[in-house]
Amino acid sequence: MTQRMHRYDARTVDLVFDYMRERLQYDPVPLDHPGDGERLGAVLDGLLSPGGNDPADVLKLYDHELSRAVISADSPRYLSFIPCAPTKAALLFDMVVSCASLQGISWLEAAGAIAAENQVLRLISDRAGLPESAGGCFVSGGSAGNLSALVVARDTARHRLGVGVGARLRIAVSDQTHSSVTNTLNIIGVEKLVVPTEGHRLTGTELRAALATDGDPASVIGVVGTAGTTNAGIVDDLAGLAEVAREYGLWFHVDGAYGGAGLFAPSVRAKYDGIEHADSFVVDPHKWLFAPFDCAALVYRDPRLAKAVHTQDASYLDVLHTGDHEQEWNPTDYAYHLTRRARGLPLWFSLAVHGTDAYTEAIETGIGLARDTAALIRAEYPQLEVVREPELSCLVYRRLGWQAEDYYAWSEKLLADQVGFVTPTGWEGEVVSRFAFLHPGTTMAMVREILDTMV
Repeated sequence: MTQRMHRYDARTVDLVFDYMRERLQYDPVPLDHPGDGERLGAVLDGLLSPGGNDPADVLKLYDHELSRAVISADSPRYLSFIPCAPTKAALLFDMVVSCASLQGISWLEAAGAIAAENQVLRLISDRAGLPESAGGCFVSGGSAGNLSALVVARDTARHRLGVGVGARLRIAVSDQTHSSVTNTLNIIGVEKLVVPTEGHRLTGTELRAALATDGDPASVIGVVGTAGTTNAGIVDDLAGLAEVAREYGLWFHVDGAYGGAGLFAPSVRAKYDGIEHADSFVVDPHKWLFAPFDCAALVYRDPRLAKAVHTQDASYLDVLHTGDHEQEWNPTDYAYHLTRRARGLPLWFSLAVHGTDAYTEAIETGIGLARDTAALIRAEYPQLEVVREPELSCLVYRRLGWQAEDYYAWSEKLLADQVGFVTPTGWEGEVVSRFAFLHPGTTMAMVREILDTMV
């Protein structure tokens, strides 16, 4: 059985490659539909059997049933949440990474892969203005990046303050900070200090005022700034937050999971001023840097602090730390993980193939779509209203006279008709609509088609 399982099967390879070739040729990628649990249960029933199945039959089941019960995040009509639009080059190289079975935790095992990943991390660090000493690793997503970075913030503060487990520690956030940060703080036992904001943008002035009026400012050890909120694409006052962080000795973390890619766009680069002072920074290439899921870049200003926290101590891992310390770079030392795919390689390949100018052009396209759509609504759709002028590539707008149930019914029909995937969101207690532009293949004709269904 073992030999049969691991034998090269040319027929299976050909079947899978043919399927992938067809999938890569979709232009545009169709949206498809949500799945029906009863139907999926029926088609999967009995599939995992003692004797196995013909690969052609299994692939046919996936193609005709499973793959069509998944809404395609890489469709140019997928305009909800934060979409994904990986380049064909990145998708192809993701297959190379999977076929290579890379264990990307250490320099000993994967020096070539890690060197390439670090080249991309250096590019991102340079765009953020971080020093040459900056470095980190690729993790699965913004949640994993925020968790890993804020554990370092917590433990660094414990060491600096000379306190142990159980001491009250807090990190300042805004009411727009991503839910993964709240989840992280719950996991690591750190409280959050929610700083009231005016206009949904956390400023240095607001942070300083909150600290000045707080009854226990010494317990505040850090602040999280957001470089592109998920709902509306708002970039916090990073320069102001950095100034207050230096003044109070706070760890300054920037969550740019979605919006950090705007560092590559000259039209909005000034919004990120101050990010060069960050102690840690996260950006998800599987969002706006056109990499496949799952890929997030985690960068530290001083990686030695992260290494002191995250390096795992076990006798069988000692060999990873006995080489040339100037050369070795073990991604496992910079996040909570051990086992890790070399998930930064598809991005590296795509950047090397297409060049950074192509990335800038694609990111600017998303920004332009948001601005053009806001202008279009104002000029031609009196029934619609822009809620907030877009900063990046998200646009929040409302349909005058609609209630929550109207938005949900409209969204459901829009997807059923395969016109678009646009889900409602909340804004200051009101249900409204929202576009998240990311795919450079989205056109204004598609936008018009969607807006026409609202009037």
